Amino acid sequence: MQNRFLESITQLDKPLANALVPLLHDQFCGHIDASQFAGLVNASGKTEQQVLMDLLPIAAALANPPISEFYVGAIAKGSSGDLYMGANLELPGEALFHSVHAEQSAISHAWLSGETEIVDIIVNFSPCGHCRQFMNELVNGSKINIHLPNQETQTLAHYLPYGFGPSDLDVTVPLLCKREQEFNCDSDDPMIIEAIDQMGLSYAPYTNNNAAVVLETNDGATFCGRYAESAAFNPSMQPMQMALSNLIRNNRHYSEIKRAVLVESSVGKITLVGAAMDALHAIAPIELQHMVVEPLLG
Repeated sequence: MQNRFLESITQLDKPLANALVPLLHDQFCGHIDASQFAGLVNASGKTEQQVLMDLLPIAAALANPPISEFYVGAIAKGSSGDLYMGANLELPGEALFHSVHAEQSAISHAWLSGETEIVDIIVNFSPCGHCRQFMNELVNGSKINIHLPNQETQTLAHYLPYGFGPSDLDVTVPLLCKREQEFNCDSDDPMIIEAIDQMGLSYAPYTNNNAAVVLETNDGATFCGRYAESAAFNPSMQPMQMALSNLIRNNRHYSEIKRAVLVESSVGKITLVGAAMDALHAIAPIELQHMVVEPLLG
């Protein structure tokens, strides 16, 4: 079992803890599939709702908050029944807008894993306005069930009444919907190819700046992040932050990063290179490789 879960596992009842420990192996990154979750529920003797709440300390153990030292864990449950954990991430010494909120981390985890709809968000503290707005970008966002400790389950519409979202800006294909745009790729570099594939899956309906980041570690593993925009703009999730959240969730360390690539569209109204460099330089002494590519016409 990973050391980061040693304290949180003691907060669980013994039957659930015993069933969960085998899942917390070295490769565990917070993903529990539907059959594994069913097994945990059966072993615990509790309801699904109770087990989801019990799992929050495990999700919070994924956090990396050197500024606030405030550990927030979230679980996104997809329509597939799979669970995707996430936690807050802060970059040491950097502006607070570089932070990743736990709900964003969990949602991006689900998105990168191929999930196309989130039906439940479970979180150990009430979602802030930033996260409520980000969740409103999702497929059927207002109908997502928000589960909090010792509170009645309510939909996002309860927490964000009269919400402003994609439909207000005539966006009909919200975040997590299947979408893919193709871009020119003249490189045979596997990392560049991966970045271009990921940028084609990114979500940038307001700026057209499809973008993605890929980080490579010393052992050759790669961790990606896609750009995810918000109708309110500021809750947009940067691809670098998503990639860093992905890295930390997989129990890797900033010191392991040996290469970083940002690829973005030539037709975007903005560029993310400055923000990406700031974030990268806060945690690793390497330079950002930046490429701008043309979309394929079709």
